[in-house]
Amino acid sequence: MIFDLSLLLDPVILIVVSIFLSILSYFIINIVKINRNLSGLTDVLKTFKKVDLAYRFKELDEIFMQNTFIANYWLEFKNTLVFGENIALKTDEGELYFDNISQKSTNIQCTVDSVYFFNEESLVHSKMNYKFISTVPTILTGLGPLFTFLNISIAFSKINFTNQESTIASVSQLMGSMKIATMVSVFAVGSAITFIIAERLLYNILCKKPLMLFQLEINKLFESISPEKYLIELLKESKLQNHAMNNAFKVLPTQIKTAFDQSLSANLVPYLDNLIYSINKLQEKSGSKNIINELFKKSD
Repeated sequence: MIFDLSLLLDPVILIVVSIFLSILSYFIINIVKINRNLSGLTDVLKTFKKVDLAYRFKELDEIFMQNTFIANYWLEFKNTLVFGENIALKTDEGELYFDNISQKSTNIQCTVDSVYFFNEESLVHSKMNYKFISTVPTILTGLGPLFTFLNISIAFSKINFTNQESTIASVSQLMGSMKIATMVSVFAVGSAITFIIAERLLYNILCKKPLMLFQLEINKLFESISPEKYLIELLKESKLQNHAMNNAFKVLPTQIKTAFDQSLSANLVPYLDNLIYSINKLQEKSGSKNIINELFKKSD
């Protein structure tokens, strides 16, 4: 059986093919844009490290806020962040250094999991009208029966049985329309299957994998902490501080007594020794044995 290539030029088949190619082109253009944005954001995150994120957070914030692809979701995610409480201290030499008030070593934590903000729905589906894309196979499949029955109905409306020649011509025309109607269904179903395969493959390669890499990088930078865990950390820190204060109050009297004894032995005792020594020398020079009584003797 020789396939008639002229059937491909039928307007109905051209419409089905044009719709298929247009939607496929729209899908590819959008996922390529998504892939570029996700890859670019992932490359930005790779330049930051968890240990110095607290000092470079403003830089990261400016980059993400200027990117319209992710700015809204980043703003919502930023509101869930908890920043570590660092204080600036000086050493005895006057050098400035930073210390954590809390025993927790991490600097920035998120109270809501980052996947809640950066997921397929927010960074992929919403960027290309995925609800429409998911209905494309149904639309393409539906075009087959639609144009098939339309061709058949038009062909039957043109049948003429008035004479033998008209009947033969009408039947020939009907068979040609049936052939075209069959080809329309084949192209419609074939294009639907092709779109499903292309959509799944391209989606996984250009969207899902870059999204997973982006989520991995952002989870490396921001440790997730639930409100319950955060309260437990605060309670633990409070207990540690109370324990340290109790120990300080217990040893405080001993430390005061030790400091007083050291001050007495280091300052007052040598002073008194020097005073007695001076008085003894003064007695020797004056020849008086009761010079102390004479010094403090009250006048009558």
